[in-house]
Amino acid sequence: MSALNKIEHFVVLMLENRSFDNLLGQLYPAGPGFNGLTGRESNPYTPPDGPPQTLAVWSNAQADRRTLRIPTPDPAELYVDMAQQIFGSATPGEQVPGMQGFADNYAKNGGKPRDIMHCFPPEQVPVLSLLARSFAVCDQWHASAPCQTWPNRFFLHTGTANGYPNNSPTHFPYRMNTLFNELGHAGVEWKIYFNDFPQSLTLSKLWPHVERFRFYEEFREDAKHGKLPAYTFIEPRYFPDLEFPNDQHPPHDVTFGEQLIADVYNHLRASPCWEKSLLVILYDEHGGCYDHAPPPLAVRPDDKQTGPFAFDRYGMRVPAVLVSPYIQPGTILRNAPDGLPHQGPPYPYDHTSVIATLRKRYGITRPLTRRDEVAPTLDAVLNLDNPTNHGPDSIPIPVCEVLEEELAAARAAPLTDFQKAAHEAMAVLPALGRMPVLGQEMQELESLVRALLGRLVGRVAPGKAQEAAQAIQAGLRRFLP
Repeated sequence: MSALNKIEHFVVLMLENRSFDNLLGQLYPAGPGFNGLTGRESNPYTPPDGPPQTLAVWSNAQADRRTLRIPTPDPAELYVDMAQQIFGSATPGEQVPGMQGFADNYAKNGGKPRDIMHCFPPEQVPVLSLLARSFAVCDQWHASAPCQTWPNRFFLHTGTANGYPNNSPTHFPYRMNTLFNELGHAGVEWKIYFNDFPQSLTLSKLWPHVERFRFYEEFREDAKHGKLPAYTFIEPRYFPDLEFPNDQHPPHDVTFGEQLIADVYNHLRASPCWEKSLLVILYDEHGGCYDHAPPPLAVRPDDKQTGPFAFDRYGMRVPAVLVSPYIQPGTILRNAPDGLPHQGPPYPYDHTSVIATLRKRYGITRPLTRRDEVAPTLDAVLNLDNPTNHGPDSIPIPVCEVLEEELAAARAAPLTDFQKAAHEAMAVLPALGRMPVLGQEMQELESLVRALLGRLVGRVAPGKAQEAAQAIQAGLRRFLP
């Protein structure tokens, strides 16, 4: 039996908007076996009223509250901004990019340019670092495209962004075929566990399966009782309400995301499912945070294109940590041991590697798109014959004092681009139940969508995070069985 066939429970937790260098660039010393930070990486910055500067990567040894929220404010994430971050002042093309535009782009959008070069040492992200060292880290995992959250999450679920490089404006209905649908056709069970808003619910082919969307608390119970499905997808808390967001999206405190990672691991580690599980911890895109590794050219997923970008390049590297008792401690997963070529094959790991892995595991021969057709699978990370690496019995949940004034400020803060798109989804989705094509496909959709979202239209201005969060959660709790 192959190692992949020994895995019966695949769990994917996807967090938000951090680059590999930002969270894991100092995990090990940089060298041929680990593409991390040397400390000499830098970006130029030209202030409007002074001489040019060179800004090097840096860390703050004192983990004060401000440090844990760097970068503040939220960096720009539109495709046009990412193109500047990657290519600097050069015209985007097929050349190897210089990765020299991060500081200028962040300053242009109102941030302190030095902050975008900040990277966390392992002791400031202890949970992620412990799991990476106890099991595996991948230093060749790229976002699927230099695009925002929604396109990259769509790549994870569908193998394509359907030609849309940005979150907004939304382009409902998103009718792409999904990994979840293909698993269902193959008789493979799946669930999506979420905290406040399941972004995956924007995919219309999942609407007939709303019973598979469950609140995160049920993940804990399903893990405890050994009832996890073959494929589990977990979405973090995106909005501040009674608690802070735990998605690690800048400028959210990374500690709350560390708490979520530890909670997921602890419940999986204590589960009867543990010895047959693979946990993959990912981030959808780099979110403007500095990374030194140039993204290679990519196979276009399809021929859909709505702007200048043809989806023929990967995005920046993102953190990827893989956890299983079948993984040797200290594993560094790579598809190209001596470094990635600018144009594959071999190709880097990207979000469609999850699709390719599950297709291979469950005998789904037809790819969703040309991208997942060439994506490397995760077989190589399962490098133990038997499930003998049990890692930490449990990980202490990091303590982070919740100050009421900080939570109040977060509730009143302007929405991030992701939050704006989520709120826009809530405003737009109810009308879809009246569209003839969807009415023909699923006659019950209108009542379902109206039950979920109908009261939100016109009630909440997309300005304050708390108001949007409360409206979204209220709708979801009425909607889900």
